[in-house]
Amino acid sequence: MSTISSVFIVNHTTCSDPCPHILYVISVHRDDGSQYEVLRRYSEFVTLREKLNAPFSLPPKRNLVSVVLPYKWIDDGLINERKRGLQLFLTLLIYDTKPRQHPDLLHFLDASDLDYQESMIWPPLSEMASKESLISVKTTVRAPDTPPRPVAGSYYPSWASDTIPISKIDFSKFDILFFAFVTPNGTAGINWDEGSQETLKKLVSGARNSGQGTKIVLSVGGWSGSHWYSQAMSTERNRSKLVKILAETVESYSLDGIDIDWEYPNAPGAGNPHSSADAGNLLDFFKMLRNTLGSSKIISAAVTHLPWLGENGQPLNNVAEYAKYMTYVNVMNYDVFGPSAHPGPNAPLDAGNLCGSSSQPQETAQAALAQWKSAGMPASKILLGLPLYGYVCKSSDKRLSGSSIPSSIFQHGAHPKFANQLPHTSAPLGDLSALWGQQISFSQLVRSGALVKKSDGTYIGANGYTMGWDNCSDTPYLFNTSRTTVVTYDDTYSIASKTAFAKQSGMGGCFTWSLDQDDELALHNVILQNLVR
Repeated sequence: MSTISSVFIVNHTTCSDPCPHILYVISVHRDDGSQYEVLRRYSEFVTLREKLNAPFSLPPKRNLVSVVLPYKWIDDGLINERKRGLQLFLTLLIYDTKPRQHPDLLHFLDASDLDYQESMIWPPLSEMASKESLISVKTTVRAPDTPPRPVAGSYYPSWASDTIPISKIDFSKFDILFFAFVTPNGTAGINWDEGSQETLKKLVSGARNSGQGTKIVLSVGGWSGSHWYSQAMSTERNRSKLVKILAETVESYSLDGIDIDWEYPNAPGAGNPHSSADAGNLLDFFKMLRNTLGSSKIISAAVTHLPWLGENGQPLNNVAEYAKYMTYVNVMNYDVFGPSAHPGPNAPLDAGNLCGSSSQPQETAQAALAQWKSAGMPASKILLGLPLYGYVCKSSDKRLSGSSIPSSIFQHGAHPKFANQLPHTSAPLGDLSALWGQQISFSQLVRSGALVKKSDGTYIGANGYTMGWDNCSDTPYLFNTSRTTVVTYDDTYSIASKTAFAKQSGMGGCFTWSLDQDDELALHNVILQNLVR
């Protein structure tokens, strides 16, 4: 029997009968390949939420301008804000297979021909008695364990001390700070960048003196720091040496754990040596590291959307054994599409290839969660990575294609060794041509004048840039055709959507790359708000 695989709001139109109102165009996709559209009013969303007794919120019912022009409302800004909120509401409902089967939701999506299953969550209050009687007959219900509070973390690179000094860090806002990086060397030891040891000492001291309980975890590797990983993991002797030096470092600097940022096992990354035995050796390393550090220390790894590549070169289909020894896997949900003449999103949220055009449907936040969970990694051990940067593209496009040539995580680095800086030029505000083909931090977008902060804390395009929204990936972008520039990035809206998704999905929390790229914690504060700290 066919089921609904995805829904997304593709457009809106207007109606004046019986009074002026907006109709939202919802595209419904089934797993048999069929699709159709339904029109729904905001009030119908409210009714649906009440019937489902759903815990997900709807966007606020602000006053929209009541004057109707042909096919358009005057205040498109508020309409777009509402569409994003309604899209998130539907996404969270559809993502879980149980509410997806609810008859009221099927009717709302004009799919009442589909089978309704008795097992569901959030039944209408009027049906609770009958549902309870069904449950008592069919199965024994066990109350779920109380999940731990989702964590909010960030990577703090050693080169960030000039941008955001440790004395300026508000540790109350961070559960974990991953200090990046030390790198493995050819003798299964580790190398430090100049001055990084002193920076780490100050970071640990600042965290401890703050009294906030922020954990400091040492990240090992990075895009340009993974050359010797395969060799360091290749033999028991090498693994023992690396574990020993890492354990000594944890003890010496009073650290809370180790983060393995190997880019990537059994794959070249930045042209790195690699072996078909890498994933197996990594598991042996995790076992040894856990036995050495004990149960209280954090052991994490920065990972791609798919599990590590096994001996056959394909993603592992069972990582349950890894999960026994690990605290978290940090999914790097960014760099999905790099800069190009026809840009795609840097960090897409939506699963199910909503628009049917992405060449990388497996590389989204939702797909990553599904893929790792399917392989045996508990959602509570998966942290969702959120980028505080985007890409500057030389392009005349006015929308994201979602099907451009991918950057490929095996060709480009998720965690570059050095932060990119906007060149010091006398160019006018908004001129980003010096960064075509490169990354740009969120704070640089603000400093360059391409974005300005509004009084409500959100951001909008400025100096000739128009802010667009890609419904297929749930991410914003800026475009300026006169400057032949498109910027893909994340903002308060997209960060809120992804953080809410992580929380509702039972993920362990979120982290950002990297702390120094935020605009005075504007984006990180959105994470905290949506994790309900």
